[in-house]
Amino acid sequence: MTSQAVITVSGARRRYGAFEAVRGVDLAVRRGELVALLGTNGAGKTSLVELVEGLAPPSAGEIRVLGLDPRRRRRDVVGRMGIMLQEAGFSADLTVAETARMWAGTLSAPRPVAEALDVVGLAHRADLRVASLSGGERRRLDLALAVMGRPQVLFLDEPTTGLDPESRRATWGLVRGLLEEGVTVLLTTHYLEEAEALADRIAIMHAGRIVTEGAVADIVAAEPSRISFVPHDAAGAVVPLRPVDVPTLHGAVAIDRGRVSVRTERLQDDLGTLLGWASAHALRLGDLDARSASLEQAFLAIAAMSGDGVEGADRAQHTHPDKTLGSETAA
Repeated sequence: MTSQAVITVSGARRRYGAFEAVRGVDLAVRRGELVALLGTNGAGKTSLVELVEGLAPPSAGEIRVLGLDPRRRRRDVVGRMGIMLQEAGFSADLTVAETARMWAGTLSAPRPVAEALDVVGLAHRADLRVASLSGGERRRLDLALAVMGRPQVLFLDEPTTGLDPESRRATWGLVRGLLEEGVTVLLTTHYLEEAEALADRIAIMHAGRIVTEGAVADIVAAEPSRISFVPHDAAGAVVPLRPVDVPTLHGAVAIDRGRVSVRTERLQDDLGTLLGWASAHALRLGDLDARSASLEQAFLAIAAMSGDGVEGADRAQHTHPDKTLGSETAA
């Protein structure tokens, strides 16, 4: 995979004084692939992405984008990258079209301004001042500038924050079109639905490390399914149970304040056993909930892992001298 990769990260580390925000990360992203980088606040996502973008040097390890060191060979790489930051810092006094023309002037072969604005649905706002745009429209302007240079590699940092559902899905369609053209995308997002909809692979960070990586189906498959219910008798009264009162199942049983919960790898078998048991004992399984594992469940399981000092990452990154663009609100 590494030989086909457009982005390669090998043993990357990033320190802020005594604090290490990125702790030996390995990652590879192939041409035309979208990898979604997920993690809780302070996990180290943005610290890692800034290394890949060439905005800061790694404390250790090696990073290559399009075969080049993105920091040392920045002039050779930056024109082939598109970067959408969490906050771009547009001049509020310029119009949308003026902002786009100014940005186009920094690029060697930009899309026409009208085309770039039309792609993100802002053509009708071209003569409006940036200060008058909604938050969602500013995010769309961010995206227009990120793709204006026809990048080979695109970095999207929370691209649909503030967008309404229709605009979010329109943005997804644009990203899918770029992928079909062979653009390589590294995405950070807090919307798990977005990661599921777009990503070929997902990497979840915790405490500066990638703790799980793979296709959504593979990550979800590692988590158990869940069944929960509150047992009632024929009169509707709650029946207090102990774990030993529940039939033998393939999963672990827990009872909390009358609610029975089962974590199982064999959802259908255990659900069938419970339904048969309830019928035989004249029980009603109130508020029955049976569901397969989800990406949210996998993410929350990682988020529940004990932290080890990651909460200071955001504060450190705000003042780091190598941080030249954007702001860190969700490391």
